[in-house]
Amino acid sequence: MEKNKNIIFKRKLPEPPELKKEMPLSEEGEKIKQRIDKEISDIFRGNSNKFILIIGPCSADRPEPVMDYIARLVPVQEKVKDKIIIIPRIYTGKPRTVGVGYKGMMHQPDPDKEPNMCEGIKAIRLLHKRAIEETGFCTADEMLYPENYRYLSDLLSYVAVGARSVENQGHRLLSSGIKVPVGMKNPTSGDLTIMLNSIKAAQSQHTFQYRGWEVESKGNDLAHAILRGSVDKYGQNHTNYHYEDLIFLHDLYCTKEYKNPAVIVDTNHCNSGKKYLEQVRISKEVLHAMRHSNDINKMIKGLMIESYIEDGCQSIEDHVYGKSVTDPCLGWEKTEKLIYDIADQL
Repeated sequence: MEKNKNIIFKRKLPEPPELKKEMPLSEEGEKIKQRIDKEISDIFRGNSNKFILIIGPCSADRPEPVMDYIARLVPVQEKVKDKIIIIPRIYTGKPRTVGVGYKGMMHQPDPDKEPNMCEGIKAIRLLHKRAIEETGFCTADEMLYPENYRYLSDLLSYVAVGARSVENQGHRLLSSGIKVPVGMKNPTSGDLTIMLNSIKAAQSQHTFQYRGWEVESKGNDLAHAILRGSVDKYGQNHTNYHYEDLIFLHDLYCTKEYKNPAVIVDTNHCNSGKKYLEQVRISKEVLHAMRHSNDINKMIKGLMIESYIEDGCQSIEDHVYGKSVTDPCLGWEKTEKLIYDIADQL
């Protein structure tokens, strides 16, 4: 154990190639991912009119309820497959505004025990792998630490860069070397130019340092915008999903030199004020805007919805099965109905 004043080196993490060799995706899983990646790519490139739903818990806490939730999505996906592609959220790293609290499965594979990132990295790879092999879904995760992306690079079909990370150079440059869609959230300030600059950086070629290597990226033309609302200097929430907001973004974004301009609307966070039930209304308002404007219809590719088995949220000590331990989520019955309502309106 090495000590460097305030930093204690606890344990060496596995190298990504070692972990991938230890926990490989099956041949059938590789075929599933190849097919789904193509379907998702076609939507972002404008070659498919299907709608994307990136849906699931605010943060993955325990494997059993997460897999239970994803398994419930299987028959729903089958019923709406002509209109919707569901990408389950398995968000394993949770950014914390003030740095304290549950930081996700990557930090604590068992929320009741002390952090162990070595075991956490193995646990999150296994969970994403199980989702593909056991349910046929390919999943989304948030890029909290760019250097950890390689542990999941062969498993993820969608990557989100959070509102507090979108200005970070490391997130932007690594996103330029990822092949699957990467969504850039607007920052908490709501400044859309920061989000658009991040998209431009991710779509460009770069030479940069990554995991001890000098690397070169080819640019990711599937990098795109996620609208999640904002907070002003007085701590007040402001939405950015209304018709006027979408038209304003269209004029900033779609008339400039961006590749495959696309938007995902986050129905929770500052857009809902974390009032999770509002996600139902917000989803339907976005669909209404799409019907009203061809420009918006072409730009919006889907929604991001926070949903779990039980409504609301809990403290981590409560141990309610399938209830969020971070932000409040829409429960399963309301989620299932919402997905079918969205399909009916497309």
